[in-house]
Amino acid sequence: MSDGAATAEAGGEGERVVVAGTTVDHLTETYQAHYRSLLGLAALLLDDTASCEDVVQEAFIRVHSARNRVRDRDKTLAYLRQTVVNLSRSALRRRILGLKLLSKPMPDMASAEEGAYDRLERDDLIKAMRGLQRRQREVLVLRYFADMTESQVAETLGISLGSVKAYGSRGIAALRVAMEAAQS
Repeated sequence: MSDGAATAEAGGEGERVVVAGTTVDHLTETYQAHYRSLLGLAALLLDDTASCEDVVQEAFIRVHSARNRVRDRDKTLAYLRQTVVNLSRSALRRRILGLKLLSKPMPDMASAEEGAYDRLERDDLIKAMRGLQRRQREVLVLRYFADMTESQVAETLGISLGSVKAYGSRGIAALRVAMEAAQS
């Protein structure tokens, strides 16, 4: 068959089933014969052996998956070469993009010292919050941590708006004193 199609005997009855495309056996033979040359092609495009091997292996996997679309078995090697080139280009694009992203400083990235200092401040704040009266603590937590309005806090706690304002201002004053004492 001149178009590269393979034939197989079906069930011993003499029927011939035509299978179009590259067979697994042909692809295996191509692998054994051309793996090193494809690796060399990838090496011309990429700079490290591991990436070259990955690209060539991926090329064989892709051609194997699409082997029925490769109608002419003589073109299998050409498809493999083109796939190696395309995958090498993609690997280089990903690598270049990664380098561009790494070269930019990370925004608002705190140092380890800043993180430790923030942790200490947070621990001091929690300790100071525990020292407040129950209503002061409830008002401050709902107002500033739950981001509620004074009206919402009053409704949630079942107290007047004036009480929310009074508990809030006394609570903040007590927190200020406790935080200054903790930092000195």
